[in-house]
Amino acid sequence: GVRNEPLQDPVNRGVKRLFDILTSGVFLFTVFPIVYLIAGIIIKIQSPGPILFKQKRNGLDGKEFYCLKFRSMHVNKDSDRIQATKNDPRKFKFGNLMRKTNIDELPQFINVFKGDMSLVGPRPYLPREKDKIGSNLRTIALAKPGITGMWQTSGRSDIDYPERVQMDSWYVHNWSVWLDLVLLWRTIAVVLSHKGAY
Repeated sequence: GVRNEPLQDPVNRGVKRLFDILTSGVFLFTVFPIVYLIAGIIIKIQSPGPILFKQKRNGLDGKEFYCLKFRSMHVNKDSDRIQATKNDPRKFKFGNLMRKTNIDELPQFINVFKGDMSLVGPRPYLPREKDKIGSNLRTIALAKPGITGMWQTSGRSDIDYPERVQMDSWYVHNWSVWLDLVLLWRTIAVVLSHKGAY
């Protein structure tokens, strides 16, 4: 028979969405304006250009949306094509710090509040990565991409691509409120240990 995933249940989706709205709403209307002001000023001083970096990603049911981040690189034509490396010269000083501490991800709370993303979920994949995901794409598309998730709390940049896909697929198959809470707790540990992305 056809397997029904947990997040295909409207009740489960409703519970997850309610938690996302409440959590992201509190953050956006309290702490985020201060973070945006401070980060925005430093970004503008160190690197001319926009404060936010917008990139097309695939979300629920494969729909495209613009994923938001604080810009951590100098404006360059390869920002959408070439992934950042450990000593990437395109990163400016504060941008590198933001990536290491995951501060660059905080604008994604806007995506969560809007409903494009969830606090916890699969990695928000790029449209060009569809073929690389392969048969797991149908499963992963059943969940909204998350600010954090399995791969983000398990090594992030050090996890190879096939393993990331398998982690995201496992998350969708095994979703529960408890799993989300565990991953959020693990995210706090990762942030405090400064194990961010390159």
